[in-house]
Amino acid sequence: MSTTMITSSARRYAVAAFGVAQESGELDAWQAALDRAASLLQDPSARLAFSSPAVNPESKRAALDQLVPVAPRTARNFLHILIERDRFATIATIAEAFRERVNTERGVIAAEVTTAVPLDAESTRLIAERLGRFLGHDPGKLNIRPRVDPAIIGGVIARVGDTLIDDSVRGRLERLRRALASPH
Repeated sequence: MSTTMITSSARRYAVAAFGVAQESGELDAWQAALDRAASLLQDPSARLAFSSPAVNPESKRAALDQLVPVAPRTARNFLHILIERDRFATIATIAEAFRERVNTERGVIAAEVTTAVPLDAESTRLIAERLGRFLGHDPGKLNIRPRVDPAIIGGVIARVGDTLIDDSVRGRLERLRRALASPH
């Protein structure tokens, strides 16, 4: 599911942020602010500026306030603390861990779905419906994270937590190969 390994430090920050956001009823606003801050570091020059010891924390906070203009006051303070503690580089993993907490709170589960070609909206809906039925989970509470891997040839591979469902052509061919190679 996640492409980033969430460190225990990032998880602790996310848990603290989640507690404050939940108490104030601002989970979605916090998530938006964390995601926006994380997206800043996708730009190489911003990443360099926010990680450089040559740029003082006050300048980093001022830049952040300009680049993330809409955020709850408590979220902004949290981002400032990350800058002060030289932890702003971990904002993407903190945002991801925060999202996991929000999803858990809301009963949403993430499903990484790999297909050989990109999914359109209707295919995504059908996969969510079938996967939800298979898992005994409300399809509306499945967060489908699509991946494309042409090597699977066709079909679908879905990973939900520790459950792996391989209904790909590559998987079927591999199972057939093993069955043919095993002595009877």
